[in-house]
Amino acid sequence: MKLNLNKIHHIAIICSNYERSKKFYTGILGLEIAREYYRAERDSYKLDLKLNDHYIIELFSFPSPPNRLSFPEAAGLRHLAFEVDNLDIELNKLEKAGVSHEGIRIDELTNKRFT
Repeated sequence: MKLNLNKIHHIAIICSNYERSKKFYTGILGLEIAREYYRAERDSYKLDLKLNDHYIIELFSFPSPPNRLSFPEAAGLRHLAFEVDNLDIELNKLEKAGVSHEGIRIDELTNKRFT
């Protein structure tokens, strides 16, 4: 028996620096703010972000979140992928904004370029 899933509704991310993360997702990636909440009882923020009018990311902040292992093969969220029309142009924009990346690689299964 399979579930009748239509699409991924959203992804929840816990950040370590709310203002820096908010600036990255909105100012650099260009996501739009759908809603922003401050929860005083938890001293935390919740930021709902959308892309092309589709709600996709919940960004949470907490005062002292535990560190997550940074190894790509560790359990948990591995990466968040966005589709773009021109990878080189978008990477150039990231570099101009001071955002580092791993460099372009070729997927061995699809032969598509990615980073």
